Amino acid sequence: MSQVKIYGVREHLLPIRNQLSDVIHTCVVEALQFPADKRAHRFFYLENDDFFRPGTASDHYVILEFIMIEGRTIETKKKLIHLLYERIGDQVGLAVTDLEICILESPAHNWGFRGMTGDEIKLSYKVNM
Repeated sequence: MSQVKIYGVREHLLPIRNQLSDVIHTCVVEALQFPADKRAHRFFYLENDDFFRPGTASDHYVILEFIMIEGRTIETKKKLIHLLYERIGDQVGLAVTDLEICILESPAHNWGFRGMTGDEIKLSYKVNM
């Protein structure tokens, strides 16, 4: 299981929302081997005055926060991060200084979906990879 929160300035994030979501999804499918129909993205639109950014970032700055069940290897998580930087830069046009990525993990028993906890459910994809 993985969910993605996407934060950015409304006027810059809204026009790229669908394209950015598509690119994120293809990276997740490839790096984490998720099923193609497994997409959970939430966009958080902030006003420019409410989104403080590093000095190296522009108004186009975006934060991607991945929340997922623990178990993936360091190599798998690095693959996801590198794919995101490469493809978002190439396909969406965000500079590397305008993209920050954070992966947060928690144990499967801390997740609840389809009426069960994450350690009770049989997933259609691998987590330990």
